[in-house]
Amino acid sequence: MFHIFLHFLVPAIVAFLFYRKTLIKSWLIMMATMAVDLDHLLAVPIYDPNRCSIGYHPLHSYYAIGLYFILLFFPKTRIVGVGLVIHMILDYLDCFM
Repeated sequence: MFHIFLHFLVPAIVAFLFYRKTLIKSWLIMMATMAVDLDHLLAVPIYDPNRCSIGYHPLHSYYAIGLYFILLFFPKTRIVGVGLVIHMILDYLDCFM
């Protein structure tokens, strides 16, 4: 449950620190990037508490993560990239808990 809370809190902190002029918009865009978790619906079983998402689900693959990092280099896609990278980092940390 704490892991899910972090998916809301960390983007809020990043939006507050780096996107203060567009705080709400930036936070909502980063929240929209949580849709990458829809790829969990392709797994059987859909939820496995012992499974690491990174490298298992298509949108959590290393190729996809590489694309998310590339998004950081372009101003028009940067905030989406930030949201996706935050999501992947939090999911990666969850693999150790």
